[in-house]
Amino acid sequence: MKWEPAALMVILLGLGVWLCKGPWNHEIKPREGTRLVDLQIGPSKGYLEIDEKVAVNGPKGGPETPRFRALMRDGFESQPLTEAQVKGMIGPEQFDAMMAAGSNWLFRLLKITSWVGVSWVLLGFAGQFAFAGRMIVQWFVSEREKQSVVPASFWWMSLFGGMAVFAYFVWRQDIVGVLGQCSGVVIYARNLKLIAKNKKRAERDAAAALERETAAGTTGALS
Repeated sequence: MKWEPAALMVILLGLGVWLCKGPWNHEIKPREGTRLVDLQIGPSKGYLEIDEKVAVNGPKGGPETPRFRALMRDGFESQPLTEAQVKGMIGPEQFDAMMAAGSNWLFRLLKITSWVGVSWVLLGFAGQFAFAGRMIVQWFVSEREKQSVVPASFWWMSLFGGMAVFAYFVWRQDIVGVLGQCSGVVIYARNLKLIAKNKKRAERDAAAALERETAAGTTGALS
């Protein structure tokens, strides 16, 4: 077994993680004692800084005390904002979902806002694991046969992975991901259909050959 392909996979994974972090993005510098939750305003992404030390409401009868700031990845930093101002920017429902997600470390990690989202993310992970696993299976089979071989399990894992990732991208409303999986799912299914047809054809040919041998043997015995 060659070690170079495995090493290259690890290097590529590291590169992908580094690129996902966005090395070209502006460094976010929150103030001490604050926490961050993911924030998206139109096409711009960043964080909402929350100062937990500031009371939610100001003095009785007075104005609300600002305790939020928008820190965007493009370098924009807003002036201190009140809860009402933030809700006016992104909407009350989005604000509540964002705050709920920000209080849960798992939600923050997966960039979701509810436990329903966890199931969708798990489905996406399952699809990706199937994609990774199919290549490992094909690799092992090819190494064993000392030639490039594509087993049927490769196409089954591809089909499951493609459908799972397709569903995940639909949930994420990611049109790029959806388009990327459309052709793949059809091709995987077509290859499995061709494999099934060839198997049936081979079985018919084997049965016909057996019948011919049996008929020939019977004719020889009679003569």
